Amino acid sequence: MRYLLRRISFYIVTAWVSLTINFFLPRLVPGNPAQAILARFRDKNPSPEMIQALEVQFGISHDPLWLQYFQYIGNLFHGNLGVSTNYFPTAVSAIIAQRMPWTLLLGLLTLLISFILGTLLGILNAWKRGTKVDTIISPMMMMLSGIPYFWLAFVCLYVFGFTFNWFPLNGGYDEGLVPSLDLDFILSVLSHAILPALTIIISSLAGWMLTMRNAMITTLSEDYILMARAKGLRRGRVMLSYAARNAILPSITSFALSLGFIVSGQLLTETVFSYPGIGFTFIQAISDKDYALMQGVFLIISFAVLAANLLADLMYAALDPRVRMEGK
Repeated sequence: MRYLLRRISFYIVTAWVSLTINFFLPRLVPGNPAQAILARFRDKNPSPEMIQALEVQFGISHDPLWLQYFQYIGNLFHGNLGVSTNYFPTAVSAIIAQRMPWTLLLGLLTLLISFILGTLLGILNAWKRGTKVDTIISPMMMMLSGIPYFWLAFVCLYVFGFTFNWFPLNGGYDEGLVPSLDLDFILSVLSHAILPALTIIISSLAGWMLTMRNAMITTLSEDYILMARAKGLRRGRVMLSYAARNAILPSITSFALSLGFIVSGQLLTETVFSYPGIGFTFIQAISDKDYALMQGVFLIISFAVLAANLLADLMYAALDPRVRMEGK
């Protein structure tokens, strides 16, 4: 219980630091959202009334900084993240709510597939160490782990999208379709998601496989594995129930951490394929100097990473009793 309270307290303080940084960063940048949107118009000498009206729309305050800080915290608790300049007058929270499902759907599916396949390959490769299976899979995975995933995304886009025209080149669904549960829309979404998903799975598969393989090799040298073999237990039971069950602990922790990076870990992939996820929205916000949207997405990413780290700590403590005994 002491361990749990200590970790939760640490993450509460870290979340507060993230909120504070998220508040001050946009205010260190010259200008404000009202000036940014006025710069798009030809009239370079707007009236004070126009500037004041835009400042009211974007919630820009000339109050002291400390008062703005408490107003900002209060707005966050009410779900008010501001108004986007690029999608004016749409609220930032509405944009994030529209784009987040695309990232979560793509990220969760690819994470589950790559984790399961990589873990199984790691178990098999460690169990067959020194055989032809090991000599083929290990070098191939080492080669894949060294390929930058954004370069792999360009290759997949050029080969399968442009050259063979098997899959769409960009977007989340075909133009002209209305988002719904209609079969045509679902098939269109799946066809647009195949290339981004394939890129993420191939680029992350090697990491899961090598992590599990190394942990399995270490576990297979333990005394209880030798005892299980000496007792004449079936090879499959020794491999899965004894070796893999204990070796998978680091992979489970990494899996929990990867859940938080789903939101931020697909930035380049979504940008290459123009996939309408939160990563592509963040890149657009940076290029368009949409400070409110940048601020909102950064906050979501920060909280997602913190929640994943907390989940990893809790899972590690549940799986490994030695962690719970720290400080006793």
